[in-house]
Amino acid sequence: METVKLKNLTIGYMARKNRKVVAEGINASLENARMTCLIGPNGVGKSTLLRTLSAFQPPLDGQVLIHDKDLALLREKQLAKLIGVVLTARPDVQNMTVEDMVGLGRSPYTGFWGGLSAEDHAIVDEAITLVGIDNLKGRMIQNLSDGERQKVMIAKALAQQTPVIFLDEPTAFLDYPSKVEMMQKLHQLSRTADKTIFLSTHDLELALQIADTVWLMAGPKQLSIGTPRELADCGALSAFIEQRGIIFDRERLSVRVVPVT
Repeated sequence: METVKLKNLTIGYMARKNRKVVAEGINASLENARMTCLIGPNGVGKSTLLRTLSAFQPPLDGQVLIHDKDLALLREKQLAKLIGVVLTARPDVQNMTVEDMVGLGRSPYTGFWGGLSAEDHAIVDEAITLVGIDNLKGRMIQNLSDGERQKVMIAKALAQQTPVIFLDEPTAFLDYPSKVEMMQKLHQLSRTADKTIFLSTHDLELALQIADTVWLMAGPKQLSIGTPRELADCGALSAFIEQRGIIFDRERLSVRVVPVT
């Protein structure tokens, strides 16, 4: 089922009263219970697209709809019940336990300073268990590793009970085993928690091996959407990846580096 719809979307920003268009005419959708990865070169507009979908900045034209509701017409509290956002930046907090941080995901329902009910605590416990961090509940946020913190912020987003979760580079700064674990966990959560999960990543091979759908943003007006296999078969991935010394293996969905002579 389609959860998020982009209709003739133009993204960008205003620079000295002039429109700076990053990409335009985007028509696409995201489905529930699926994990979609956004890939593309640096500077192409991935972060701008993610910020626009997260309602952190308005579109220049077009619409972003979630459950057929236009984000531009929704209030902050309504948005907080539709979209969970996990950023790469470390949370700037001290002396807060993991359980307390995840509990902040309930603030759209309780207010920031609102106390948690028994039901809220049960939801927090469920989110912690889903992400697999029960052993971290009493730990302080500032004492966690990068990978552990990312899991906590994902649990916080799950505690919000939103149908959609957007993540900006969730595997950045992680070692390779942690990257694999994180991507596998997100894919699993899209199924078990029935979430629409959309994330940007530079971990190309992981995205191709784990994602249900890939959005390849190769340039202005160059958004290719499909399964990893579909994008490989149509040549979109080869065109994006292959350059001097780099070969894309279409059959194995992998990248090979060859000596440059």
